[in-house]
Amino acid sequence: MKESFRTGFGFDVHAFAKDRKLIIGGVEIPNDKGLSGHSDADVLLHAICDAMLGALSLGDIGTHFPDTELRFKDADSGELLSTVYKMILEKGYALGNLDAMLAMEKPKIASYITAMKKKISSILDCSEDQVSIKASTTEKLGFIGREEGVTAFASVLLKSIK
Repeated sequence: MKESFRTGFGFDVHAFAKDRKLIIGGVEIPNDKGLSGHSDADVLLHAICDAMLGALSLGDIGTHFPDTELRFKDADSGELLSTVYKMILEKGYALGNLDAMLAMEKPKIASYITAMKKKISSILDCSEDQVSIKASTTEKLGFIGREEGVTAFASVLLKSIK
């Protein structure tokens, strides 16, 4: 019997790197450093991908988009999320809601959250009120507090559509 609802949790972390664009939630944020990674290193979209894949026991982002494949070098993570969401739809599920948290000291991103929600809701073909994005610091503790990187957490509720 197919369940009506499935939940998933995702986590990702990327270190800051020079000579990279800072892209979070599909939005380019002006900063002197971006995030290090094989793709565009969008830590938020990667966490969302993992949450969705996990909800349906479909592996993780590295399984579907390995960093050993050249075709994913500098890939747009919005396209990766779109591909994951097509997989979710093919399995007969759609997004109920998404709740995400970013942990970072700088840059401050509150003014970019609306644009992130708009971009993500566009990719996931949902309303913006189905997407929640929050941000916090770590009060200067750990690698995040030292401004060495960014962590993202995401939780999704998927609902059956078939």
